[in-house]
Amino acid sequence: MSRSIGYNTAKFMKASVLSLSLLVGLTSSLVQADEIDDFLRAEMLERKIPGLQLAVVKNGKIIKTASYGLANIQDAVAVDDDTVFSINSITKAFTGVAVMQLVEQGKLELSAKISKYLADLPVEWHNVTVKQLLTHTSGLPDIMNGDTGKLISNKGAKASWELVKQQPLDFAANSQFSYNQTNYLLIGKIIDSVSGQNFIDYITQNQLRKAGMKRTEEAGFSNLHDVIAHSARRYTYYYGAGEIANVKAIDFPEFLRTAAGMSSSAKEIATWVIALQNGELLSKPSSIETLWTPAVLTNGKTKGFNNLLNGYALGWPVVARHEHPAVAPSGGNRAAFFVYPEDDLSIVVLTNLMGGLPSLFIDEIAGFYIPQMKAENGFGLPPAIKTLWKSLESKGYEQAVQVVKELQKTHQLKLEEDELNTWGYKLIEQKKKKQALAIFKLNTYLFPLSANTHDSLAETYWLLGDTDKAVEHYKKVLGLKPDNKYAKKQLKKLKKT
Repeated sequence: MSRSIGYNTAKFMKASVLSLSLLVGLTSSLVQADEIDDFLRAEMLERKIPGLQLAVVKNGKIIKTASYGLANIQDAVAVDDDTVFSINSITKAFTGVAVMQLVEQGKLELSAKISKYLADLPVEWHNVTVKQLLTHTSGLPDIMNGDTGKLISNKGAKASWELVKQQPLDFAANSQFSYNQTNYLLIGKIIDSVSGQNFIDYITQNQLRKAGMKRTEEAGFSNLHDVIAHSARRYTYYYGAGEIANVKAIDFPEFLRTAAGMSSSAKEIATWVIALQNGELLSKPSSIETLWTPAVLTNGKTKGFNNLLNGYALGWPVVARHEHPAVAPSGGNRAAFFVYPEDDLSIVVLTNLMGGLPSLFIDEIAGFYIPQMKAENGFGLPPAIKTLWKSLESKGYEQAVQVVKELQKTHQLKLEEDELNTWGYKLIEQKKKKQALAIFKLNTYLFPLSANTHDSLAETYWLLGDTDKAVEHYKKVLGLKPDNKYAKKQLKKLKKT
């Protein structure tokens, strides 16, 4: 049951995030350390994150750990380096490593059909491969209800398992990416079968102990009802009224421990990453390459959660891009770590806020170590967008349409609607709303028949307080897509203002 903390405690939390973070001991050998601390405190205040842990790995060594804010608001308990946090779906990264360990042992094949290892499966499931389970490209129905986060049967785990086996496939294998827990339920069964151990014992012996993850082992693969010593409480603002509340306990079945359930600290995840890259968990460099290579769908593309996490490998979300690519496990919208293989850099950020979304600001932390990754230097922009960015930075964003016309005379400049849209929202995140407005205007100029370009422009006008222009472009959305519910909703809201 959720317990709302209330206004006074929330005020206390806000003050405490600042005061306690100043008292926490920090370790760093880099000049930039204070800048990172200041950056993270600012992010915590903006995102209303009660507590946060950081660990940075460079060239195979932990060069910085830091702890900020409160692990427990009600009792004013500060986060320290030994505090463990729920890491949720980051557990899948450990599962991926477990599978590759078994591949190295010759006990498992990624390309093998799952029917080779498991009996009593629906006939329609037989041709699905182990790799397709790991990469969420199997097309299998989900045993969890995506809307409620609960099992599909209210009669429990066994009934849900029997029910999911009766459901039709969602799509042909490898044609789509669709994140679901049935995949990792089956991976757990396969690990149990081929290793001769249950999944928890296997991970504990072959990863946690090898990497020296004592606190992670002590925390165990807990049910979310369990009390874990020296752990951060889980909070959210999702339950309404704008107040922070305890996350409701979830009945997460034991057979899904391969998908979620672990708790760890930033420092211990960092040690695990080091052990992985040093060959202590996987003996062959090719195994890590396989582990981190995203699935390619039948259409030749990779797919992931969003424009940033745009691919999915063997339990590892992937940031596929030209500059500074990364593998980036995340969990519960509260915890994430990025490994930048080309830069020999890893950054771990754990928070106790569902919705803290550290995956959205880890790249910015990386920018303190790799200046080319700073947003103000155009990092993360696709090649065509970066060419445009260089011109607009010197000539002014209000000249966007004219600049594009000029560039197209001298460059093979192919601008994509989605890329421009993504850039516009990045500018909003950087508090550059007027520049974002110029980019969204450009997008409507280049793609006038796209409802999405007008929707983004309308939203930006609204953010800037120009209601008339917002209404104008939401009407254009409906002219192109009459059934657009969001545009109808926004128009109704704007007409009341």
